[in-house]
Amino acid sequence: MTPKLKQNIQIMLVAAIAVAAVRGGYIFYERRVSKIDAAKNQPPLNPDYYIIPKRLYPYDLKSARQLTKQPVWVKEGYRYTYYPFDPAHHRSDFAREAGQLLPIEKMQIKDVVTDVSPGSPDQRQVMAVFEKDGKAYAFPIGSVRDGNYQIYSDEMLYIQDPHDLYKHWPAEIWDAIEKHEVKPGMNELQADFAVGMGIPQRSDDTAVKIVNYPNGGKPLSITYRNGRAAEIRPGPARRSLYFSVLRLPCCFLSRDCLRSHATPRDRSKAS
Repeated sequence: MTPKLKQNIQIMLVAAIAVAAVRGGYIFYERRVSKIDAAKNQPPLNPDYYIIPKRLYPYDLKSARQLTKQPVWVKEGYRYTYYPFDPAHHRSDFAREAGQLLPIEKMQIKDVVTDVSPGSPDQRQVMAVFEKDGKAYAFPIGSVRDGNYQIYSDEMLYIQDPHDLYKHWPAEIWDAIEKHEVKPGMNELQADFAVGMGIPQRSDDTAVKIVNYPNGGKPLSITYRNGRAAEIRPGPARRSLYFSVLRLPCCFLSRDCLRSHATPRDRSKAS
């Protein structure tokens, strides 16, 4: 091989390497720009997803009494029934309903005690005691059987002010919540804060969700589209389905118990 031929081959190899390097750099640049554009086109994440409220994880009566060390706020209004309470005898009058806890109602728990469980002599109710208008009341937050506690206060109550937790919400949203009103554009959590617990209807469309709210006897039906309230109208009068269940000792359980413990008459009305 002559020196000139060697030189020509070397030049060709260098040129080929240079072309490959340029092409590789261009492909990398295209992919990087595509990823940046895709990220720009994605909708921003809901900041509510980053909020993790504090929990107490109570496991017995003593740990549940941590609820007395700060104010608490109700997570789901019009879901939990409270009863007159006799502090002298540590007894709740389960035969008389005094009312229902309101949406994000602020209260100070005075004590946590155990009480008889209507219809279940082998277990006792764990009751949170509070005062309202100078009178003592209590509501169930769990149960105990054979020394085994099940306490659901973390699912029922905030131990931090929701106004601080969700301080990124606009002032007009909080204004509507304080007036117990739902406005178009509010998300489901904001509606829960305004009018309390809701019962979703079954839907095959993931972008559309219809939720019925008892709303303390003024029922609402709200249609959410892509997570935002789009249609707000009077809801069906199904008081018996929602409120008869809340009188049961299981009132602190998940929403699924609403259907599982409803009477056949209630179910027929709901269908």
